[in-house]
Amino acid sequence: MLILAGLGNPGAKYAGNRHNIGFMAIDAIAARHRFGPDRAKFQAVVNEGTIDTPGGPVKALLMKPQTFMNNSGHAIGEAMRFYKATPADVVVFYDEIDLAPGRFRMKTGGGAAGHNGIRSTISQIGPDFRRARMGVDHPGQKELVHGWVLSDFHKADQPWLRALNEAISDALPFLAVGDDDRFQAEVMRLAPAPKYSPRQNARDGGEA
Repeated sequence: MLILAGLGNPGAKYAGNRHNIGFMAIDAIAARHRFGPDRAKFQAVVNEGTIDTPGGPVKALLMKPQTFMNNSGHAIGEAMRFYKATPADVVVFYDEIDLAPGRFRMKTGGGAAGHNGIRSTISQIGPDFRRARMGVDHPGQKELVHGWVLSDFHKADQPWLRALNEAISDALPFLAVGDDDRFQAEVMRLAPAPKYSPRQNARDGGEA
């Protein structure tokens, strides 16, 4: 079983936050690949389905942990143990402040780099899971990071945000067969990152 987990915080209050970009990716995947309805399981909202690949369908579980960001790993670990999966079967989609807006990078293993959801996941399943890092940019100062990730995307961000999630959904068969490099390349081909910064947009008076 391939486990695709998006990180975020539950509830309408957080739905549009940069920190919830992982949830947005999971919703886009569920719609594009016609996964089953939402169910409550493993302390998460889950959807079950298959991803069509040239080698045949791959069974997958989509997850949006409902434990709040700092405890995301508990839900992911519970699902992994239930399916007797390994960390290599787990892909976590999340916001990455060290990438420019709309940039996308795959990575396996490593530390948490200050991301509490990743830190929680490492504590539950170890570091060797696959990470789908979705760029949301850095606010410029360390003390501003908390407020930045818990604020909503600007209206001007919506086109690249939508394009990125659609590209992830369209390129998903490469991820399903374990070709993370090809998946990354295809996502960035389909959804090139914008040539502006949300920070610049905010300075210019863009609406949040």
